[in-house]
Amino acid sequence: MELDVIQNKIFEIRGFKVMLDFDLALLYNIENKRLKEAVRRNINRFPNDFMFELVEIEFNSLRTQIATSSRGGLRYMPFAFTEQGIAMLSSVLKSKKAIHMNITIMRAFVMMRQFALTYHELSEKLLELENKSYLKT
Repeated sequence: MELDVIQNKIFEIRGFKVMLDFDLALLYNIENKRLKEAVRRNINRFPNDFMFELVEIEFNSLRTQIATSSRGGLRYMPFAFTEQGIAMLSSVLKSKKAIHMNITIMRAFVMMRQFALTYHELSEKLLELENKSYLKT
């Protein structure tokens, strides 16, 4: 799977970069219902900085960016998993597909972080050059 496909499924909510349960279930090739069951059975592994349930206003603000179920909407608000929560999923979902996808997802998060750092460094250097050119005039 292409990393950019995964990166397009990463959203920022509550200051966290997260992936939603139904996107993860699709990537892991399992039913979303099964993913949620596994998480609920192991809820102590998922503190609030690993996983949280969206509230309706958060979900509505994402609605234009994500697909809803074929029944015309979601019956339950999705779980949002941070990078650490997704890593924890590998201890709960033990299929080879889940392990492989977790590795790929972790790589996508790392690439996004590296891009953000590079972008930030580049912005600082451009600002520095801009300031130097203004000082000369």
